Amino acid sequence: MDGGTRVGAKRIRIGVVGAGLIGQVEHIPNLRRLTHLYEIAGVAEASAEMRRELEARGLRSFSGYEPLLDAGIDAILIAAPDQYHAEITVKALERGIHVFCEKPLCFSVAQAKEIAAARMRAGRVVQVGYMKRFDPSYELLLSMLPKDPAELRMISVEVNDPDSWPFNRHQGDFVKTGDIPPEMIEDGKRRRDQQVALAVGRALTQAEMWGYTNSYSSSLIHDINVVHGILDGWGIETGPVIGAAFFAGGDGGHGSVRLKGLDAIWQMTHLFVHKVADYKERVAFYFNDAIYELVFPSPYLNHFPTKLTVTKSDGQVMQRTEYRGSYEEAFQRELVGFWQSVTEGAPVRNTVEAAMKDLQLVERLAATAIR
Repeated sequence: MDGGTRVGAKRIRIGVVGAGLIGQVEHIPNLRRLTHLYEIAGVAEASAEMRRELEARGLRSFSGYEPLLDAGIDAILIAAPDQYHAEITVKALERGIHVFCEKPLCFSVAQAKEIAAARMRAGRVVQVGYMKRFDPSYELLLSMLPKDPAELRMISVEVNDPDSWPFNRHQGDFVKTGDIPPEMIEDGKRRRDQQVALAVGRALTQAEMWGYTNSYSSSLIHDINVVHGILDGWGIETGPVIGAAFFAGGDGGHGSVRLKGLDAIWQMTHLFVHKVADYKERVAFYFNDAIYELVFPSPYLNHFPTKLTVTKSDGQVMQRTEYRGSYEEAFQRELVGFWQSVTEGAPVRNTVEAAMKDLQLVERLAATAIR
């Protein structure tokens, strides 16, 4: 994927909704680095303090997303709180605007179906912000895995996560504001609770809500998308859920499923370890004759290559080989991919349908975890 300068490239006029952590650390800086592909028309942000900061940085700001939709934009990048993703996506599509939406696309399969219908009516691109499918080491793994998964025995996902604090303190221009109006905060909680209740069929306890919206929908959904991308290549579907739980007061989320047509399971666990400044996200594929492992760095550390290792043996001689795809940044590569889909008609790598499949598994895991 070419992220370099394109002579005479058509620039997309794009608006951004949300200048929180992911907006400030990743999306806005990356759009500014890709000035040959994008023109930032403005940023919608609820915080008046942050709007002043944006203006000081030379960016036009809006207090809400609807005026931004009417500002003559071709596309919108949604980095707002998760409970607003579906509404903003549908309204943008109704105006004929292409959408790049951060994950999760929404909180329920029902909402994802509404988005898919709106996209079909509009005939516009919707790409979900799963940057890991643009990770060079993930792409390399796809090329290295066996074509026949018959010898696959287990897939294991394990994430220990301190949250973002160790990885944003060194970002010299990161601004954390505290002036969001209380009524807006309450509106966000109400929307979140309603949308998650739609997904799981009942109101959740505080710990269950934290597990669903964070361990499942914010963290593990990345790894679910990664694994689904590989399983789809093999034509393998997930079978019954054999275990799921929220634990550690909702700081932890776990799930296990069987894989159809294989004598294999897929297990996954995410845990916030708040007081340890270390992040590790490990996805491993165990075959009878090899182990393939991806270890992702914190998503807030740019140009830290994902480690891909392959472990095999020749008799008692074990060999572990480490690969590095490149130093390219996945967050930038996904924006190049979005540009290519909008301007050149390239296939969308992270579709609404892919996100819907991820949400279907999240809903199934949650149904087991809360019963």
